[in-house]
Amino acid sequence: MWQISLLTSRLRLYDSLMDDSGRRFFVTTVTWRRAAIFRVERRARLLIDVLRDYRDQGKYLLHEFVVMPDHLHLLLTPAVEMSLERVVQFIKGGYSFRLRREEKIRVWQQSFTNHRIRDAEDYLRHCEYVRLNPVRAKLARDAAEYPYSSASAGLRLDETPRG
Repeated sequence: MWQISLLTSRLRLYDSLMDDSGRRFFVTTVTWRRAAIFRVERRARLLIDVLRDYRDQGKYLLHEFVVMPDHLHLLLTPAVEMSLERVVQFIKGGYSFRLRREEKIRVWQQSFTNHRIRDAEDYLRHCEYVRLNPVRAKLARDAAEYPYSSASAGLRLDETPRG
């Protein structure tokens, strides 16, 4: 019974997020001094785990992402009760906390940049930008070949938002 209740509450949260059309963002955050820390597979996979965990907790909907060697691009919709700043704090802080268990390195620059998605065309343009980033950087010949991206097979994303 509790599983049905949990599923129902998640569906309600999902529906409320999907209806909040003005809150979709393209976010970029950069590593400390542009260090290529995500060239190490374990570190990149840990960041993807953090992204999934907070998405599964209902902090945001995750539409697209790419973990590049020295930065991260996200296309997401924060939960109704969450500010974009808080969402990014969860991601960056959660990642730093988990990584610190294994190694003591400084991970992130203090700030991040964001762009509010205006319409469907803007959304699609940013989706393409995220997916093709590894190809443009010559890290892969095809977007699906790059393992640290939403373009890679086997990574579940939240649906493309309405509106």
